Amino acid sequence: MTNKEIGAAMTIKLDPVLPEYPVFKEGIRRAPMRDLTLSDHEKKLAVKNALRYVPEELHEALAPEFMEELLTRGRIYGYRFMPKERIYGKPIDEYKGNCVQGKAFQVMIDNNLNHDVALYPYELVTYGETGQVCQNWMQYQLLKKYLEVLTDEQTLVVMSGHPLGLFHSHKQAPRVVITNGLMVGEGDNPETWAKATAMGCSSYGQMTAGGWMYIGPQGIVHGTFNTILNAGRKFLGVPAEGNLAGHLFVTSGLGGMSGAQPKAIEIAGGVGIIAEVDSSRIETRHSQGWVKMICESPEEAFRTARTYMDKKEPMSIAFHGNIVDLLEYAVNNNIHIDLLSDQTSCHVPYDGGYCPQGLTFEERTEMLDHDHEKFCELVNRSLTTHFHMIRTLVERGSYFFDYGNAFMKAVFDAGNKEISKNGVDTSEGFIFPSYVEDILGPELFDYGYGPFRWCCLSGKHEDLIKTDHAAMEIIDPNRRFQDRDNWIWIRDAEKNQLVVGTQCRILYQDALGRRDIALKFNEMVRNGEIGPVMLGRDHHDTGGTDSPYRETSNIYDGSNFTADMATHCYAGNAARGMTLVALHNGGGTGIGKAINGGFGLVLDGSELTDQIIREAIPWDTMVGVSRRSWARNEHSIATVAEYNKKFAGSDAITMPYIADDELIERVFNNACK
Repeated sequence: MTNKEIGAAMTIKLDPVLPEYPVFKEGIRRAPMRDLTLSDHEKKLAVKNALRYVPEELHEALAPEFMEELLTRGRIYGYRFMPKERIYGKPIDEYKGNCVQGKAFQVMIDNNLNHDVALYPYELVTYGETGQVCQNWMQYQLLKKYLEVLTDEQTLVVMSGHPLGLFHSHKQAPRVVITNGLMVGEGDNPETWAKATAMGCSSYGQMTAGGWMYIGPQGIVHGTFNTILNAGRKFLGVPAEGNLAGHLFVTSGLGGMSGAQPKAIEIAGGVGIIAEVDSSRIETRHSQGWVKMICESPEEAFRTARTYMDKKEPMSIAFHGNIVDLLEYAVNNNIHIDLLSDQTSCHVPYDGGYCPQGLTFEERTEMLDHDHEKFCELVNRSLTTHFHMIRTLVERGSYFFDYGNAFMKAVFDAGNKEISKNGVDTSEGFIFPSYVEDILGPELFDYGYGPFRWCCLSGKHEDLIKTDHAAMEIIDPNRRFQDRDNWIWIRDAEKNQLVVGTQCRILYQDALGRRDIALKFNEMVRNGEIGPVMLGRDHHDTGGTDSPYRETSNIYDGSNFTADMATHCYAGNAARGMTLVALHNGGGTGIGKAINGGFGLVLDGSELTDQIIREAIPWDTMVGVSRRSWARNEHSIATVAEYNKKFAGSDAITMPYIADDELIERVFNNACK
């Protein structure tokens, strides 16, 4: 077929008009040059692949432009097709569409690319250094066109940002099905994936960027609050109803996810120092009220922290500098740190996610562009020093936890095998715990508590306040300590000023808590009390992600590397009618190290949505609790037993019989002598 015939055969396509080239605003963060390892043949293929989106009349003008982008940026972004107006999550009624769901997802996409929210908005990167909404601006424009015509009897299929097309379905089918970065096993590694994404064939969706459910740093702040508060209870002797007053938390990173850390430590009542090399990220969090003070030297940062610790007043301090310099100062001056972690983007340490000691942020970006091999050497050297500083501080009484950013794996890959328990490989884990192993897993995930979230699509702040109050009425603070924590959290949500971007909220809840809150919200929409609501969660949840270095790090039956749970979560949500279902490779720990699934559910007030809530919300959570129970996690076993009793006759979950350790030891010794 000719290109003219191909164009005539499509009803939804880009117009044969060359848009004006955009003007890039000063001060907007830009993605660094990505490592480009393509052969000459593959570079040509990358340009051909990008030209697939545009009519032939534009090829002559765009081909050299796309080639230049590839050679100077490492990727083809199609900047010319970027909207010229401001992108942000507008009220749902301001979008065109044939159904509320199609308009709702336009709100979410634009919220993820809001300059106040996105890390590198011009490169469609929402957070996590590489987590994109889609690969390029041609895809963005096509996605918007498809969503504008989507009906409630069609499904939009999206593969790594590429809108494959609309297909006839039915009212209870998902309106959008998304996959990101999935690779065949032999090629499920960063090197093969990097080639695929440079050629425009794959995309890193992170956890919620490519699933369009990111809600700014608020999305992780409740989990961070839960993590550090429970770490204090477990390791610092903080009483059940106390807080972290007088205690110090030191970490790094003020980007999309890590930007939640200063707000979380303040809400927990403690003092935090958060190192960040990128001054623009510090300024963003400071102007948004997510970090209170800025210090330019380690001495000033620790002196300021001590002042507020002595007064037992909460305070968050951004240290403009490298975390390794900060920790070296603490080691050399014998400064005690109570809680210690790291949240740099170590799932991509060699792509700019980790800035080596001795380089400014600007020097890091320059070296990424021009001497990638030297940059990798410096990353390995810095990670080694970083590890040694942490080990010394732990020996002196600090509690360190890996905060799910693949830090320990990055240290191991840098040549430090002693960070692994067996000193050889990572099969038995690391000498320091993941926060999921020690805290989030046993205290929250095993019960089903996870990062439930919602966005008020009207854009009205009063709608968000109404949902806060409704959620608080449903939680029983006397049931468990987790419920008390969550009740206090939602009670104080407005006071803590958590919103960045559109009107969204995060609230950890268990299976039935999520169900009941969702039913209440849908009733409020039906009664006209609030506008439509987008319901979702972080993929980082009880059952959303299989990742041995994070979400399944407290799975000890040998199945921590299997990906059945996340895949079943995705498929089960599709079968039960969630509005959007997403399955991604990588997440916060990197390509080949995680498979994660998520959902979006538009609450439109309908009875059909009530039915989907009752069927899908408990499944979405209990699939994870059930897998954790089967791994013999004590709290999950108790939770499943309670669930089986409550839903006898409709649901029935398999539970494990517990083998006696002494029996296994005796049998082993007898057989292996």
